[in-house]
Amino acid sequence: MGLRDSFQAGLARQLGHPSGLRGRIVGAMLNRRNRMAVVKAVTALELSGAETALDIGFGGGLGLSLLLREAATVHGVDISATMLDRARGTFGAEVAAGRLRLHEGSMTALPLDDGAVDAIVSTNTIYFVDDLGAAFAEVARVLAPGGRFVLGIGDPELMSRSKMLTDNGFRLRPVGELKTALSTAGLPVTRHEQFGHSGLGFHLLTSGPR
Repeated sequence: MGLRDSFQAGLARQLGHPSGLRGRIVGAMLNRRNRMAVVKAVTALELSGAETALDIGFGGGLGLSLLLREAATVHGVDISATMLDRARGTFGAEVAAGRLRLHEGSMTALPLDDGAVDAIVSTNTIYFVDDLGAAFAEVARVLAPGGRFVLGIGDPELMSRSKMLTDNGFRLRPVGELKTALSTAGLPVTRHEQFGHSGLGFHLLTSGPR
């Protein structure tokens, strides 16, 4: 493996599971690079200020920051101990006050009770999920009746042109496949928004009230 390939493989691993100092740097980079997509995803939740919200795979923590402005209580779930430590440092006051609750866990095994949250957002996460059915079933389990789930993904066709992604384990599923899986889990898509982002297309799939 050449130097370039080695660097790209290392970056791809960090995107999927940030760790150590490099992971902290990647987390800060993701906050900048994905700002517009995360802002749009949180906006699509249409929060009133009284909800309990969840960010799955919060990474650099931008989504947590936005949700804390819009929801009464916020949960954050991430598989990365580095990102959890970063969030505890960034949002120490909110954690101490009980407004933010951070959990280590995966999208296929969410550490929350049934119907525990009113709104869920997850952006750029499902590329690292093998069992899509199990992941969406978990989302449906923890989402309260009448709640809303917003899933944000880069355009899979455009992403598939990146050798770094395709050679390093990113699961790039067609949008139609995602819609079918969501519907099977009891989360039919009621709104689909597409926009340009970071030189690529981006999709927001919303399940919940129209």
